[in-house]
Amino acid sequence: MSDALAVRYAKQVPRYTSYPTAPHFHAGVDSSAYADWLQTLPEDSALSLYVHVPFCDRLCWFCGCHTKQVLRYDPIAAYLPVVIKEMQTVAGLLDGRGRAVALHLGGGSPSMLQPDDMMRLGTVARELFGEADGFEFSIEIDPNDMTADRYDAFAKAGVTRISVGVQDFDPKVQAAINRPQSFEQTRAVVDGMRERGVGSVNLDVLYGLPHQTVASVEATIDLVLSMRPDRIALFGYAHVPWMKTHQKMIDEAALPDLEARFAQSQAAAAKLLAAGYEAIGIDHFALPTDSLAMAAKAGALHRNFQGYTTDAAPVLLGFGASAIGALPQGHLQNVTATGEYMRHVNETGLAVARGIALNSDDRMRGWVIERLMCDFAVSARELTNRFGDAAQPLLAELQEVAADDDNVSIEDDAFVVSAAGRPFVRSIAARFDSYFGTGAARHSASV
Repeated sequence: MSDALAVRYAKQVPRYTSYPTAPHFHAGVDSSAYADWLQTLPEDSALSLYVHVPFCDRLCWFCGCHTKQVLRYDPIAAYLPVVIKEMQTVAGLLDGRGRAVALHLGGGSPSMLQPDDMMRLGTVARELFGEADGFEFSIEIDPNDMTADRYDAFAKAGVTRISVGVQDFDPKVQAAINRPQSFEQTRAVVDGMRERGVGSVNLDVLYGLPHQTVASVEATIDLVLSMRPDRIALFGYAHVPWMKTHQKMIDEAALPDLEARFAQSQAAAAKLLAAGYEAIGIDHFALPTDSLAMAAKAGALHRNFQGYTTDAAPVLLGFGASAIGALPQGHLQNVTATGEYMRHVNETGLAVARGIALNSDDRMRGWVIERLMCDFAVSARELTNRFGDAAQPLLAELQEVAADDDNVSIEDDAFVVSAAGRPFVRSIAARFDSYFGTGAARHSASV
């Protein structure tokens, strides 16, 4: 694949884990609006739960998450009862509506939770929101946190999937991003959780990090493949020091340029495909037997704030500082600062800082962008069936883009992104984003 395409499509665009994207949220959507939305949800709503644990015991310089370093457990011990209070408030407003299909703990490093707290959080979530058939419980793990009692507690709590951040196994790269983590540590976590019955393992790998080369990325991929994870997320490092000031600790002179980043991503992808993994969207790979691969084949892949998922729940309830939620009526985000989040919840039970209510055009464009990100195609027939005559202007836009870009075409009833254009689908999707280019939002590179 030509580097010229990487240069041609190179621009700063959203990752499209939502539409409209988070920079367009505003203070006009608050806790009062959230309460109203919750109280009008249908009785049979499927609920997906996300709990944000914004603490780490070290600060990884590459990280783009809302997190803070702590050296004691006390801040976490004080934080969890407040998260539970928020959960209780939301459950009260739902008043029995909905049933949980999934619980995901993210961060930060939720694997810092003490075993008793982990058990308590899982128990409270199930008691408050129920547990549908096929309930999935996933958690992000930092291998440096793991102890024997945590392995046992996570399994006993009912964890079904773990996600482990690898990033890169090269010691020079690890030193440059302040993320020491040996292959042996990582393998011990994978083996330890599998031995305790956890059925699905995801590993995260980054390219575009300081000092990385094609050879070093390939070496990391070889080690990752030796653990045979069910899923692999291959992300491009997002260098956004204007948003995450700790990224200024990274030597920008050591970062690979655009062509080098693209070469690393393509080399890694080629190894994964050769090893029997199937490409899912722009940055995920899965074994053919994994539910993510099966959903992609069936046209049932989705994308939310956690990335690609099989989770089709129309309601995502976000708990904790900076947590984002999504309901049929719109999106919302909690207060980011941990102390302020705790104060708001203790005073009112909720802590929404901003959000956006969806209009009919948002829903239609959001559906088109999600299908592009998941399927690399949009069915004109399905678009019309879903949105009726209102879809006609957007159908005309699809035609215009197909006429203007030789990496998209109209085939039968569908707008289709070519194989060569797929790595750059974020840039193609941005052409249907009516908010893109408005406001002061800055995004990460698309390659």
